[in-house]
Amino acid sequence: MDTSVKLAAYIKANPDAVGKVVDFDPFTEKLYHLDLTTGNKDLDVATVTDALRFDRWVTKKLHNNNCRYGIGGYMEHRTIYANIPLFDSGGDEPRFLHLGVDIWAKAGTAVYSPLKGKVHSFNDNNNHGDYGPTIILEYDLDGLKLFALYGHLSRKDLDGLHVGMPIHINQKIGDFGEIEENGHWPPHLHFQLMFDMEGKQGDYPGACRFSEKETYIKNIPDPQLILRFPKAVNE
Repeated sequence: MDTSVKLAAYIKANPDAVGKVVDFDPFTEKLYHLDLTTGNKDLDVATVTDALRFDRWVTKKLHNNNCRYGIGGYMEHRTIYANIPLFDSGGDEPRFLHLGVDIWAKAGTAVYSPLKGKVHSFNDNNNHGDYGPTIILEYDLDGLKLFALYGHLSRKDLDGLHVGMPIHINQKIGDFGEIEENGHWPPHLHFQLMFDMEGKQGDYPGACRFSEKETYIKNIPDPQLILRFPKAVNE
C-alpha cells in the first residue's frame, strides 16, 4: 500500500488522534488562498524579493478578505522565486517546486503539534530565504513513521529543546517568527510532512527541481491530510 494511503487510512480510523497546527476555527473563519506563482499577475519578483514590501502585500490580502490566515503552496511551481540565490542553482535547473504548505498570519501566531510524538531535531537555518528557526518532530502512527517540519519560527522557540523530548497532541511548540529572524520572509509557517528524513537533522529541502517532483512526492504527502482545512477562498 502507498505510504500516503496508509497515512490517510490512519487518520480516518483515528480522527481524535489528530489535533491542530494553528488556532483556526473552520466554523467561524475562512482561509485565503495565496498564489505565489507567476500566474498571479498581482504579484511580481520585485515584491517577493523585498521582505517588507512582500509583508505589506500579504497583510493587505488577508485584511481585504477578512481572513486571519492565508494558505497555499503544496507542490506549487514558484518560478517567482527567480533571483533568490537559495533557490536559483546558477546554470542548473532552479528549485522552484514548493514541497510544503505555507500558513500566513501575524508574527507571534501560535504553532501546535497536531500529533503525539517527540523532537527529532532542530536548528536555526539562518540564511537569507531559508527557514530560520526550524523544529522537526517525529511521530509513530501505529508503526507508520512520520516527520513534520515547522519552519520560520521564532528563535526563542529553540530554547530548552532536546532530541527525544516528548511532545503531546495540541502542545504549543512555537510561534511565527518576525521577518528579521525567520529567513527574511513575511511571517508564516512552512509546514511539511516527510516519511523519511534521509539522515538529515534540523533541515530538509522545502523546494526542489520540477524534474524531481515524482521522487519527492513519494516521500512528502499533502499536509492537508493532517491540517484538514476547508477550501480556501480567492478574491
